[in-house]
Amino acid sequence: MKCLVAVLVCVVLAEGINVPLTRHKSMRESLREKGIELPYQDPAIKYRPEFATAAYMYINNYADTTYYGAISIGTPPQSFQVLFDTGSSNLWVDSVYCNTQACNTHKKFNPQQSSTFTAKGQSFYLPYGAGSLYGTFGYDTFAISNIVIPNQEVGLSTNEPGENFVVAKFDGILGLAYPAISAGGETPVMDNMITHKLLDANLFAFYLSRGGKEGSVLSFGTVDTSMYRGDIYWTPVTSESYWQIGVEGFQINGQETGWCRSGCQAIVDTGTSMLTAPSQFMSSIMQAIGAQESDNGMFMVDCNQVNNLPTFYFVLSGVPLPLSPSAYISQYYQNGQEYCYVAITPTYLPSSEPLWIFGDVFLREYYSVYDRTNNRVGFAAAV
Repeated sequence: MKCLVAVLVCVVLAEGINVPLTRHKSMRESLREKGIELPYQDPAIKYRPEFATAAYMYINNYADTTYYGAISIGTPPQSFQVLFDTGSSNLWVDSVYCNTQACNTHKKFNPQQSSTFTAKGQSFYLPYGAGSLYGTFGYDTFAISNIVIPNQEVGLSTNEPGENFVVAKFDGILGLAYPAISAGGETPVMDNMITHKLLDANLFAFYLSRGGKEGSVLSFGTVDTSMYRGDIYWTPVTSESYWQIGVEGFQINGQETGWCRSGCQAIVDTGTSMLTAPSQFMSSIMQAIGAQESDNGMFMVDCNQVNNLPTFYFVLSGVPLPLSPSAYISQYYQNGQEYCYVAITPTYLPSSEPLWIFGDVFLREYYSVYDRTNNRVGFAAAV
C-alpha cells in the first residue's frame, strides 16, 4: 500500500547568527514541479480531526497491478498498508493470531498493544479471485488520512493458506463496496463514514497512475478536478452489492458489435489489475486485435503494431467511453527483448447478462467517482 503524503512546514529560527538562510522548496512546491497539485486542507484539522469533512491521500502503485496506502488501527495507532478494493467490502489486516508464511512476511496487528480494542468473538472466511483467508472480528479505532472512526469493525487474519498473499505489497485489504457483500455482516468503513456524517459528500474517488509511477490519489468526500479533464459521465448502479453498472454497447473502432444488445453488466473493481471480458467474447476480441496465444496462455501482439490496433468503446448510459490499444496492451522485457501482451482475461462468473470487470486497465484511463448518496458511478478522462 502506498504511504500517505504529509505536508511538513519547518520554521527555522536563526537567532544571533549573521549568516544567510537557504530557503528549501516545500513539498507542495516540489510536487507542483512534477505536475502534482496538492489541494488546500485546513491545518486546524490536525487539532480537531472530528471536524474533517474530506480526506485526500496519495497511494502507491506497484507495477500497475496493485494500488495501496496507509491506514492505522488501535491506540496507540498501529500502521498498515492496505489494498483499496472496490470489489469487496471487508476491512482486514494481518494479525499476531496468524503464523502462516503469508502473515509472517507482513506487519501484524497486535490487539494486546491497543487500549481501545474489543474482541467480537465471531470468525469469518473471505475468498478472493486470488487467495483467501480465515479470521476473527474485533472493534478498534480506525484512521485513514485525517478521518478517524471509533469502534470500526475490523477483521484480524488467523490463517492465510497458500502463497497468494506471501509476496503481496499490502498487509490487508480495505473493501469499498456495499455492505450487502460484507462477510460476517461487518460494517464497511465507508458506511461508518456515512453513519457518523464524517464527509461533506458521501462519495470517494480514484485517480490511478500509469507506468508504475507515483501520483495515484484516493479521496473521500471530495472530487479532485485537477485529476481529470472534461465532464464526469454518470451511470447508475444496477445492483447495490458490488459497484455494478450496465453496459449498453461494445464497439470496436466505433462499430457496434451487438454483443450487449440485450444488456451487459460490469463490475468496477480497483482490486482487479486486468480488464476482464465475458468468456464468450474473448475469441472475437482476440481476433479483432490479431493476437496470437503463446505457450503460456498469454495473447501476444507485435509491439511495432500497437498503434494500429483497434480502439474499444464501452457505451454507458448513452456515452461511448474509449479504451485505446495503449491502455489494453502491456509490455515486459526478457533477455533484452520487448514483448507485448493483451491485458484482457476471460471471466466465467455466472450472470444473467454477460459480465465485464472494469479493472485497473480500464480505470487508469478514467478518473472514477463512487457516489453512495445517488448510487451511481462517474467516469471522466484522466489527466
